[in-house]
Amino acid sequence: MKLLLSWLREFVDVEIPPVELKRLLLDATAEVESFEVIGGNWDPARIRVAEVVGVEPHPNADRLRLATVETGSGRQQVVCGAPNLAVGQKVAFATEGAELFDGHTGERTKLKLRPIRGVESAGMVLSERELGLSDEHEGILVLPDDAMPGRPLVEQLGDVLFDISTWANRADLLGVLGLARETAALTGKVLREPSRSVRGGGPPIDSLCEVTIEDPEFCPRFTAAVIQGVTIGPSPEWMRKRLIAHGMRPINNVVDITNYVMIETGQPLHAFDYDLVGGHHLIARRAKPGEKLVTLDGVEREFDGQMMLVCDGNGPVSVAGVMGGGNSEVSAATKNVLLEVATWNGGNIRRTSQYLKLRSEASLRFEKGIGAETAMFAQKRALHLFEELTGGTVSTGVVDAYPGRRPAPTIIVSEEKIGRVLGVLIPPDEVRRILTDLGFVCHHLPPDRYSVQPPYWRPDVSIAEDVIEDIGRIYGYDKLPGTMLKGSLPEPEPRPLEDLRERVLDTAVSLGFQEIITYTLTETSLLERVVGPEDTRRRGPLSVVNPVAARHKYLRTSLRAGLLETYAANRHAQEGPLRLFECGFEYLPTEADLPHERPVLCGLLGGAHEDRWGRATGERIDFFDAKGAVEGVLRHLGVPASYRPETVFGLLPGHTASVYAGKEQIGVVAQVHPETASQFDISEPVFLVELWLEDLVRALPERPDYAPPSRFPEVRQDLALLVDANLPAGKLIDIVRSHRSGAVRIRGEVFDEYKGKGVPQGKKSLALAVRYQAEDRTLTDEDVARIQGGLLKRLEKELGASLRTG
Repeated sequence: MKLLLSWLREFVDVEIPPVELKRLLLDATAEVESFEVIGGNWDPARIRVAEVVGVEPHPNADRLRLATVETGSGRQQVVCGAPNLAVGQKVAFATEGAELFDGHTGERTKLKLRPIRGVESAGMVLSERELGLSDEHEGILVLPDDAMPGRPLVEQLGDVLFDISTWANRADLLGVLGLARETAALTGKVLREPSRSVRGGGPPIDSLCEVTIEDPEFCPRFTAAVIQGVTIGPSPEWMRKRLIAHGMRPINNVVDITNYVMIETGQPLHAFDYDLVGGHHLIARRAKPGEKLVTLDGVEREFDGQMMLVCDGNGPVSVAGVMGGGNSEVSAATKNVLLEVATWNGGNIRRTSQYLKLRSEASLRFEKGIGAETAMFAQKRALHLFEELTGGTVSTGVVDAYPGRRPAPTIIVSEEKIGRVLGVLIPPDEVRRILTDLGFVCHHLPPDRYSVQPPYWRPDVSIAEDVIEDIGRIYGYDKLPGTMLKGSLPEPEPRPLEDLRERVLDTAVSLGFQEIITYTLTETSLLERVVGPEDTRRRGPLSVVNPVAARHKYLRTSLRAGLLETYAANRHAQEGPLRLFECGFEYLPTEADLPHERPVLCGLLGGAHEDRWGRATGERIDFFDAKGAVEGVLRHLGVPASYRPETVFGLLPGHTASVYAGKEQIGVVAQVHPETASQFDISEPVFLVELWLEDLVRALPERPDYAPPSRFPEVRQDLALLVDANLPAGKLIDIVRSHRSGAVRIRGEVFDEYKGKGVPQGKKSLALAVRYQAEDRTLTDEDVARIQGGLLKRLEKELGASLRTG
């Protein structure tokens, strides 16, 4: 939002410097990004007001003239080629050395005097472009008649333009009047509202037009008036300059009035050519699917059934709250104007503008929520300007369709709550002053309460905390006392699932995995590559209403497809091992409207191992590397795990295992089936790690399993055991780790598996590294032999295992 200081001063006396005004607004109202002093580069000694007292032809040029100007310190003769030069004008006059903008190139330049066609010129009469005010340079700038010759131009035309960022729920701050209300409250000055008097005199409005609202939910109020006999022409200079300063292009007096009132009040308006409105009947309704309209920007737009349109007897004439249609546009031939000022649902306008990719000054304001009462205020203000600037006759009365009328809310605020929220007791007189200055109706309810009604332009105020916020910001946050926190801090709420997610993220990174984030939206063809046809829940994902692209239409029910796509995209650009993981959500359909968001850690790894120097070796990553990654995560969490063979769609049989914690499955580790991998353009073995966090969190121990390290050394023994070929190594390890012999701890790991020569048919050899450690003494050979003998007997009894002797 741009804000001209001169415009602001029409409504409130601002006597403080711009820097101080910026600070006040920044502290209490909105973020003032910057301000620019218009005319700040005009030298007051070299660029001044002058009066044209004489004009003569140039003796050597037909298109040039000699002007005599009164500068306040004497008369000077200048050469001028402007066609609009005339005696009696007050103009901007520059002398040698003044810094200006070149009228042809637009670049900064310093004025140097030289003879023009043989005649000396004492200076230069300036255009708007040479002063940097606009691109207009066909004629000189003509100042108001009350401008005093000799007065520095910066004092006559100088202004300050603020650039302000407003809040999402404060549509009133997108109008000069709204910022004037804030400034008046902050400075204690009186607010002056713009004139809204209307003479009228035209035919009754009921005989000229009709308004129908078919959807009050999206259009709570619609006002309309008719101005007959308008004369289309340029707007006055003061209006044009203000529009340009606020980034609006002047068009003609009718269109400029609507833009001017919008900037002034924050309420958008739209002017129709009355004679082009079919049946002189405006209808606010939802669009019919497929309905089309060519908007003012010349683009044909198609609508769906959720968008609001303004229609006449023949069809759409405007996209409600966004942009008008070309079929009812005001033109140079317009004689009669139908002026619409309506209130539209902010959420619907935002959806429409986003869907159509059509953002406008009007939609920007409606999105933030405009009070319905603002419509009539802006209507009367615009009609006043129509009478003043177009020569038209305003109809008697205004159509006011207002099905969404609501009583003003009453909010009860206690002094105790004000003190509790702000931390300071504000005197009752000051509370009433602040609220009254902001436009609130405030009554004191003895002994210690206030009855407050927000003004119509503040629909964002609905609860006591909103009122207290306004009191605090105008009172001044800098006046609030600094005090130490009192009381005790609340106990932290346990969040086991979120804590687990952070722990597994850190652990995965420490294991050499790189985290990725893939799209939560996907397409069914990708899901069908990794989800089996028997899994109807995952094969029937939920779809979004307005997908940004065809391949991002469905909520994913598995992370595997996105991970495989990313692996394939990165595999071609990276040698050596590639380890990727994502900790995200699967969105599983439920009987309710919303899906079940299931948190999952999903990882992929493949490629060749690296040596200590980071160079790829001939050894490939295999299933046991993936299993080791799972064990690394679970070991860090203190969760003992076991593995069982599994058959899963898209994973290679014989190389797929379910991960269990006790009796509950918590994940899967597997090699991706080569056929599945090839569908993602992956030609090498790639391995999947998947942990289901909702199930894993139930398996977490209440406290870590800890034993102090023994002060005595451990003894390692390597054993080669003959077992059945189909015996999982995990069963063997479980028995070794669970074996007890007094205060001796036993640990064991499999480090080799062998089948072949020297091993009987139907058997395999498992090599174990077994470690023995006592808590109270150093073990002797005899101790280890005795304990190991007991362990071997148990293994033989339970698993049929025997020592391999050859």
